[in-house]
Amino acid sequence: MNRISIIGDGAWGTALALLLHSKGYNMKIWGNFPEYIEEQREKSENYKFLPGIKIPRDINYTADLADAAERAELFVCAVPTQFIRSVFEKFAPHYPKGVPVVSVAKGIEQKTLKRCTEVLAEFLKGAPLAALSGPSHAEEVARKVPTAVVVASKNCQLSRSLQDIFMTTFFRVYTQEDIIGVELGGALKNVVALAAGMCDGLGYGDNTKSTLLTRGLVEISRLGVAAGAERLTFTGLSGIGDLITTSFSRHSRNRSLGEKIGQGMSLRQAMESTEKVAEGVWTTVSSRELARKLGVAVPITDEAHKVLFEEKDPHHAVVDLMTRSKKQEIEDLE
Repeated sequence: MNRISIIGDGAWGTALALLLHSKGYNMKIWGNFPEYIEEQREKSENYKFLPGIKIPRDINYTADLADAAERAELFVCAVPTQFIRSVFEKFAPHYPKGVPVVSVAKGIEQKTLKRCTEVLAEFLKGAPLAALSGPSHAEEVARKVPTAVVVASKNCQLSRSLQDIFMTTFFRVYTQEDIIGVELGGALKNVVALAAGMCDGLGYGDNTKSTLLTRGLVEISRLGVAAGAERLTFTGLSGIGDLITTSFSRHSRNRSLGEKIGQGMSLRQAMESTEKVAEGVWTTVSSRELARKLGVAVPITDEAHKVLFEEKDPHHAVVDLMTRSKKQEIEDLE
């Protein structure tokens, strides 16, 4: 395997292209906007999403899906969740049958409530599919900061192959079979990270955030298990690992957006203040619907939804969470 195409020219897609290029792979990045693709090629920089990182001249760019598909031996889906359907519906006629696809998006599709690989499976019939997730900010991976992730697939041979492809001295890759848990862990932690950002914006401290993350992990695990995941998965990299990073880091889009809302911005104002996509906004809607479908209690998600979409004061949301009916901690894990 030598030729790899990244579908999606955001920060994460670019960082992974740099990582794979450093291992000698022939890389091509597809983006949806031809003018910006040309600017990246000319400047050797993804200045909107990964500023300050120089991109080697021999990484190829294209805005043509047929060109992205040509001769590729692996595809990396780095498209934001809510756009995967529209992009891969157009990509499907060009897809070379049997070529593996690894999703690195972290979300749940609205309305269908499908995970990213489930959406891909609709259009790429019979494609070998996997998901890569974990605490992995693009800004740090692009600078070769030591990072660990997990790759999951029902096909163990594919997982091991992807482990070999992505693993470097600074990027450690573990394997997993629980693709449901790995994808849901990566998606659901963004909702808790939004709430963590709101706590930062409100000026709360470490006690508050630790409480939120601990109970948030319970909520993620409860919903994940009801959806068919293994509980143990959420104690790993795609669960608690990603939750910690996304809830504390200055690089976190979801935490940062939540902080702006905690400081008094509306959702619209906060989203218009950046070109980067905060997946947690739409995952809040999807996960809330999924929880209702499965009959699972998700109080943090419910309150985040009220703040984001029903104009509830974030402070009042915290008070309502703190004054819920009394429970025993361990029993409440069920």
